[in-house]
Amino acid sequence: MKILETKNLSKIYGKGETEVKALDSVSFSVDQGEFVAIIGPSGSGKSTLLHILGGVDTATSGEVIINGTDISKLDETALAVFRRRQIGLIYQFYNLIPILTVEENLTLPLLLDGRKPDKDQVSFLVEKLGIEKRLNHLPSELPGGQQQRVSIGRALLNNPALLLADEPTGNLDSENSREIIELLRKFNKEYKQTVIIITHDERIALSADRIIEIQDGRIIRDEVR
Repeated sequence: MKILETKNLSKIYGKGETEVKALDSVSFSVDQGEFVAIIGPSGSGKSTLLHILGGVDTATSGEVIINGTDISKLDETALAVFRRRQIGLIYQFYNLIPILTVEENLTLPLLLDGRKPDKDQVSFLVEKLGIEKRLNHLPSELPGGQQQRVSIGRALLNNPALLLADEPTGNLDSENSREIIELLRKFNKEYKQTVIIITHDERIALSADRIIEIQDGRIIRDEVR
């Protein structure tokens, strides 16, 4: 079952002599439960692609269909609601709110959506992530690896159709990087969570089921491993 499909996706910045084509007619699909790594040099367009898939940026042209919904046709309000309910985003620098506790950071997206967190789901996630003893701590009281675990929990609490990770280990040492990737693989393999990860790390890319390589805004390789 296709969970994601892009059709002739393009993104252009600037006009005339200053025009830059960050994405150039990108088309691909992802099945439910896939673990996909998107790689490419700096400036290749991979982060732009992830931001468009995540609904935090818009394409100049083309379609992005997630779980049957063409998000390119949603207005700003509807897109924000869709993003909260269907997409989990993980960033390199965690994006946790410093004045909120771990538990408050985990549940904030649900509360913003007017929904009450499921206590059993919260308990399940914090146990799997190994942060059950950290719920009352502030982000600044946690090392980087645990802050990223909180970020992963926040992204997964909605049971999203897509989990999108933008260089999630870029701010971590090798041991914590390995643990974070193992966690993402665990949720992918055991709970069929669809994961798309942007990475510069070849070791991380090689752990994926599929590698999509982008160069100059175009897909130059799409390899199932």
